[in-house]
Amino acid sequence: MTIQRRDFLKNSLVFSAGLMLPSSFIKSVLTRESYDIVIYGASSAGIIAGVAAAKRGRSVIIVEPSSHLGGLTTGGLGQTDIGVEGEGGAIGGMSFDFYRKIRQHYMNEDAWTHQTWDEYMNRTNRLEPDSEGMFGFEPKVARTIYEDMLEETGVPVVMNDRIQLNGRGVEKRGDKITAMVTEDGNVYRGEVFMDATYECDLMAMAGVSYHVGRESNDTYDETLNGVQARRSHNHIFHVKVDPYIRPGYTHSGVLPSVDPTGPGEEYSGDHRMQANCFRMCLTDVPENRIPIEKPDGYEDIRHELLFRKFEAGYTESQDSRMPWINSPMPNRKTDINNRQAVSTNNIGMNYDYPDGDHATRERIIEDHKLYQQGHMWAMANHPRVPEHFREEYSKWGLAADEYIDHDNWTPQLYIRESRRMIGEYVTTEQDCRRMRVAEDSIGLGSYRMDSHNVQRYITEEGYVQNEGNLEFTPGGPYAISYRSLIPKRNECTNLLVCCNGVSSSHIAFGSIRMEPVFMILGQSSAAAADIAIEQNGIVQDVPYSELRQQLLEEGQRLDVDLDEWPPYPPEE
Repeated sequence: MTIQRRDFLKNSLVFSAGLMLPSSFIKSVLTRESYDIVIYGASSAGIIAGVAAAKRGRSVIIVEPSSHLGGLTTGGLGQTDIGVEGEGGAIGGMSFDFYRKIRQHYMNEDAWTHQTWDEYMNRTNRLEPDSEGMFGFEPKVARTIYEDMLEETGVPVVMNDRIQLNGRGVEKRGDKITAMVTEDGNVYRGEVFMDATYECDLMAMAGVSYHVGRESNDTYDETLNGVQARRSHNHIFHVKVDPYIRPGYTHSGVLPSVDPTGPGEEYSGDHRMQANCFRMCLTDVPENRIPIEKPDGYEDIRHELLFRKFEAGYTESQDSRMPWINSPMPNRKTDINNRQAVSTNNIGMNYDYPDGDHATRERIIEDHKLYQQGHMWAMANHPRVPEHFREEYSKWGLAADEYIDHDNWTPQLYIRESRRMIGEYVTTEQDCRRMRVAEDSIGLGSYRMDSHNVQRYITEEGYVQNEGNLEFTPGGPYAISYRSLIPKRNECTNLLVCCNGVSSSHIAFGSIRMEPVFMILGQSSAAAADIAIEQNGIVQDVPYSELRQQLLEEGQRLDVDLDEWPPYPPEE
């Protein structure tokens, strides 16, 4: 079926370098019968995969379900998590090239409008003066670099075109996807397909097995999976906070975000996932600052746990610090992240997101926005928040030169966890610790096994507590198997999964889920797709020796020196 131009122009935009393309280019895109590679998702993984495929001479199209280009990398996550071994140690290929481009941008004096290079260097600990790459940046700079990469390689991106979720979003012939169908009725045909989204709908609609939530420790012989109430020591309540709407009265009901059914049996699996938030780009520059107003729909009860925590007093713990991680970005901007028991994470409110329909997800995203804007307003204005906190939060507002088309609020929710494929190989804690090393490495991970809290429950003493936060180092880099990117052969033979859906356990994914790693997986997926098309079109049959050689030639880092980084078994 030829994709009809009128269907595209109804609700979708063909996008390149941030602009509508000329009608002649649109026609050339929309009348193509088929592509070598169809990529669903213009995330960091999808963009790198598309550019890498185009450089190999492949016809490729990227279809993005939202209006946002670049995923979390352009969505406010400027404080790049690069791993315990330092810059470049595990990051190679086009991923590291991206951060080189960031560095090159900021070496130009014209890039500094509200701050100098030296002033920024004095505020950040994430950049060495002689560093080759730069791992802190403004969202609009990251987006411009992505747009330039797409334009240079001629990769078309179709925005606002969502896959159908009613069982008709994927056409298959036997074990192969033949087409992806969107809500607007657009049909994308290809030889190989990639799922580069945070939700992994293409993967799910193709009938590929996946998991949502936490596995038990027993599932993959791990120690850090499942319910972890005993190990959850960070970002928890250090003071006694009543969980009931009317303090002391259990029949009054629990406060929002408290799950009375938790926490569950220690180490057992459950349906819960680590919490989501928006990574806010704020500024304290008066002429560029937009105050965060009290949002429509604000209710004090959504923030009652915050107020009660303050009123319970401080301990010698970390509770006396600001309840956010305010990471400095260039030009006096920030990347704001969650900290402490009550902060920007909307704990327990994302369980229906992975398998939800589009309307359900939109409702959850809006609820996260309402909660987080309400939290920020309360921290700056509410009389039950201590004055010194209010004074600090009042200094910050949304950056007027970011997300101009979205009321200066990032449209990208941080989907820290969603569906995870159960593929040919499941990466687990044993891989992260190098207790086993995959022989078909297509890239390295190295960041700590990091799960944010997944639930709030009521302790035996009758107080609220958080559970699920884990931060355990793997002790160095580890190999990610090519088989973690591909489904089981009997389920689908022409699909690669290179973003949130990579085949891994909950706790292993807590390390893999970093944007530089997604870029690595995107590039490696493009190379594998290219080889598969040259042969029989089956991704499971890609010869690893050939794939490895090409990846090394492209600068990917694949190998782990076990003499330098020996296995790092868990403590008894």
